[in-house]
Amino acid sequence: MKPSKLWTKNFVIIFISNFFVALTFYLLMTTMTVYAVEQFGASQSKAGLASSIFIIGALFSRLLAGKYIEVIGRKKLLFGGLLLFFIATVLYFPVNNLNLLMIVRFIHGTAFGIATTAMNTAVMELIPNERRGEGTSYFSLSSTAATALGPFLGLFISQYADFNMVFVSVSIFSVLSILFSFFAVIPEANITKEQIQEMKMGLRLQDFFEIKALPISIIMFMMGIAYSGILSFLNSYAIQIHLEEAASMFFVIYATFLFISRPFTGKLLDRKGDNIVVYPALFLFAISLILLSQAENGIVLLLTGALVALGYGTMMSSGQAIAVKEAPKHRIGLALSTFFIFIDGGIGVGPFFIGLLIPHIGYRGMYLALAAVVLSSIILYYYLHGKKVTASKLVLQESKILNR
Repeated sequence: MKPSKLWTKNFVIIFISNFFVALTFYLLMTTMTVYAVEQFGASQSKAGLASSIFIIGALFSRLLAGKYIEVIGRKKLLFGGLLLFFIATVLYFPVNNLNLLMIVRFIHGTAFGIATTAMNTAVMELIPNERRGEGTSYFSLSSTAATALGPFLGLFISQYADFNMVFVSVSIFSVLSILFSFFAVIPEANITKEQIQEMKMGLRLQDFFEIKALPISIIMFMMGIAYSGILSFLNSYAIQIHLEEAASMFFVIYATFLFISRPFTGKLLDRKGDNIVVYPALFLFAISLILLSQAENGIVLLLTGALVALGYGTMMSSGQAIAVKEAPKHRIGLALSTFFIFIDGGIGVGPFFIGLLIPHIGYRGMYLALAAVVLSSIILYYYLHGKKVTASKLVLQESKILNR
């Protein structure tokens, strides 16, 4: 049977729109700390907060966006989020003190959380069920491209122009994201009045989180903590071991291997099930952290970038597909917000706790400790999700045998 079409017009348009939003995020994340220090004389801790408060805003908005997306409507929430995202980029220009910068960053993060929740929910509706893993893998490449291009553009503009040019660039990207979205047909959820009323009124835990998405989200929280050790401390570690040049290529290698691997891992998830992708991905991520802890030359460091892509990168797209598959159709938006809240939470709290470890065990010891966290998550995954997948597969096989 011919597979359902994946690369539809609407899928491509949302893919491009998401790319520009992610590009803005990564470009500013790589320049904001330096901007806060040079422009306002901020301390390193306050400059770091100026960068990371964006994530706090995103966490806050995802809680509400996930709950109310079907009540407000996906299209309204998407364009509302994108409009606020653009307004936030313009607000950087008049900022004249650090406190005001913090407020703008929080607003920008809030808009980011709203817009990305709406886009991911809409695109999940466009992906055929039988190609969920493959479609999620392809869509996530829009963020992957931004991961490689955003930091490069940020550093390039900072070297050859002033920070106003950074803000001009992200304002243009925000406008492009809105313009592309205008040409997409955003599918709305087909839900009953009773379901809408329940979403409006509920104040229980399950009204803000999709319970069926929690198992894989908990695993991704641990992955976020481990990955934050790379995001936040790789440059400092590279300076210490004199591999700064190789470290500058780390995320380029990471993005390259994501582009190569994700279409294959997505198809494998659809055809063979969750476990055959997740277990190797977790193992490879752990191995990458062990290798990183022992890196003595640039080749090993770049090999680590490739393995992180095959490990953590694969878990990102696979985990998202699993969260959507587990959730009821009318709660896909809530499942996605739950998934991203846990990832953002892990990446957000990770640097604080990891920073407490480094003075005692050093960078090499820290990466070994994170490898242990990832290895322990393999056992946790088995009990939270993997065991159920295996049992379901056995039941399906028995049913096929009986029907012969």
